[in-house]
Amino acid sequence: MKNKLLVVLLSILPCTVFGAPHFQKVLVIVFENTDFGDALKQPYFNSLVKEGSLLTNYHALTHPSQGNYISMIAGSLLGVRDDKPVDLSGNHLGDLLEEKGKSWKAYAEDYPGQCFLGKTSGRYARKHVPFLSFTNVTSHADRCARVVNASEFSRDVANGNLPDYSLYIPNLDNDGHDTGVAYGDKWLRKNMDAFLHSKDFPKDLLVVITFDESSHNSDNKIYMLLWGNSVLPGSTSASNYNHYNLLRTIEDNLLLGSLGRNDQTAVSFSGIWKNE
Repeated sequence: MKNKLLVVLLSILPCTVFGAPHFQKVLVIVFENTDFGDALKQPYFNSLVKEGSLLTNYHALTHPSQGNYISMIAGSLLGVRDDKPVDLSGNHLGDLLEEKGKSWKAYAEDYPGQCFLGKTSGRYARKHVPFLSFTNVTSHADRCARVVNASEFSRDVANGNLPDYSLYIPNLDNDGHDTGVAYGDKWLRKNMDAFLHSKDFPKDLLVVITFDESSHNSDNKIYMLLWGNSVLPGSTSASNYNHYNLLRTIEDNLLLGSLGRNDQTAVSFSGIWKNE
């Protein structure tokens, strides 16, 4: 009985109770529809492996895209099985962050602003911005204002104003959705390399570079790269992880608790940190 109680406690308590957090801020950048091996063949995605940490057994959860984005912030697909616009009433990562007095922002390329809820606008697609699927965001102007055009990203970086949690969504060209992974690879180098290698790169920031899903491979295995001062350069982990583990890692390190869904029983990433 005592052993069962310990297992339950470990599943609901943040792993950071037993040690210092590995990071205090996180930036998640999501690309589209690419198998693990195809991403790793690209020159820039591959080059980052030498300085970051690669999770070699990381999986998306479903096809098509939208359910994966939902799962990254909700700990569940919440029944989402297609890419049609949805209006969900549940809670999400943004709620946990605000409850702890922490900030969040979603930077979406080509997003027209003003809480636009249309399916697309130019090269922008709502299905890739999960916070806009939750009515407790879209029904409040101040919360909806946390979803911004990605042009604000460089200004926030320059001013040292990145929030505690950032989600960066490239447009349908730059994420490789309509152009292929090689295009996304070139975009990432052009737009993020100077930031990643800046002498002013925030010491408390973890950058997550990943994909929403594979190109319909049955195992849905995708590229997941962790970058930052807390990561062991060149390290890898073959542990079986997915989008729920990403959410749990963020929850644990930002001391947020959990949403009580699949994130509650997921484990945080391990074996790739400097201070383990």
